[in-house]
Amino acid sequence: MIWDGVNPHRSVATREFAERQAHWLTITRLPAYAPELNPVEGAWSWYKRTVVGNFCPDGHGPLHRTLRLARRRLNRNRFLLRGFLHKSGLSLP
Repeated sequence: MIWDGVNPHRSVATREFAERQAHWLTITRLPAYAPELNPVEGAWSWYKRTVVGNFCPDGHGPLHRTLRLARRRLNRNRFLLRGFLHKSGLSLP
């Protein structure tokens, strides 16, 4: 498991669970914020800048539709996906 150091992930319950699973679970710790190591940070940044920036939906329906359409748009843009992975040292097959 790759584990970042963000506060909710350091709770007593989470640590106790990890200790109980130590016989089979290997944990690699990351800093709390390491966008260069975590490609999803690039995707979240893209969503916040291009999809939901200044977006104020009236409810869950419009938000769900907007995010679903944005996910489709992102899935069709392999160059953008590769860019998220490239920053973290990963690559697409």
